[in-house]
Amino acid sequence: MVAEAKKREIKEAHKRKKIMKERFKQEENIASAMVIWINEILPNWEGMRSTRRVRELWWQGLPPSVRGKVWSLAVGNELNITPELYEIFLSRAKERWKSFSETSSENDIEDAGASAADREASLELIKLDISRTFPSLYIFQKGGPYHDLLHSVLGAYTCYRPDVGYVQGMSFIAAVLILNLEEADAFIAFANLLNKPCQLAFFRVDHSMMLKYFAAFEVFFEENLPKLFLHFKSYNLTPDIYLIDWIFTLYSKSLPLDLACRVWDVFCRDGEEFLFRTGLGILRLYEDILLQMDFIHIAQFLTKLPEDITSEKLFSCIAAIQMQNSNKKWAQVFASLMKDNKEGDKNHSPALKS
Repeated sequence: MVAEAKKREIKEAHKRKKIMKERFKQEENIASAMVIWINEILPNWEGMRSTRRVRELWWQGLPPSVRGKVWSLAVGNELNITPELYEIFLSRAKERWKSFSETSSENDIEDAGASAADREASLELIKLDISRTFPSLYIFQKGGPYHDLLHSVLGAYTCYRPDVGYVQGMSFIAAVLILNLEEADAFIAFANLLNKPCQLAFFRVDHSMMLKYFAAFEVFFEENLPKLFLHFKSYNLTPDIYLIDWIFTLYSKSLPLDLACRVWDVFCRDGEEFLFRTGLGILRLYEDILLQMDFIHIAQFLTKLPEDITSEKLFSCIAAIQMQNSNKKWAQVFASLMKDNKEGDKNHSPALKS
């Protein structure tokens, strides 16, 4: 019995030593990568961003010290938003909060009109959602160091894009940006990110476009994981059941934060295609487990993924996913589905039928 305990102790010690060794190696890699990013890549961004060397380095994960800067450059600023414009919309948001708190105290909500009531609902949803954003970190909740900052960015966005307003899940995206960028830069990246076709389709709940994305996803699902694809089909388990939450929050709610940031790294490099490739990577990683499950258990499992998921295992599975079908890449498959525009597309995700 003592001998067994001793064996376990030695085994644990070896395990700890291995973990420490790997962590030390990882820290060394990050430090050397940081020097390359700061001294070579960032000063020559346009000329180097698409080179093979930079793409390979990018895939390995961005050093935290340059992550925000690289995200900003990769996302771009097609909307030409300036820090001054952010301040204008933030001021409008603050005026609106003030007027709503006064209106509420006077019980005059009914007289404020339907659109004002919608805005009120949006502001209330922001408050509620912030309290549920990365709760284990305790930094975005009321009294936390980033609570007001997150509130400001989301409030300013609802004034900047009243046609979109606030949609549940946005708080996670804004929070990740706030952790990596200064306030105005986080807003600029947030607005530009949400203006990308995929994000805009989901946040505006454009059913027709969402169905096209799900249909494209299923093309590559069947190509890469035929057994699991048929298993899901046998239960009529459609992509909307698990993909909506993943896409809405860009995996920041479903994956551990450090791993979600690594997904964001390559998403900023490759665009929307990588979001769906990541989804397929997750399915590949857990394929054997999922094949043993029924509809309810699959849905539950994919809604709350295991917390011990590692970046090495996930990225190994993502790398194994081929985003090519009959010599067509993601963009070509999606474009052909857009041209197709047939009613039959709605059969892919009955849960989203209008």
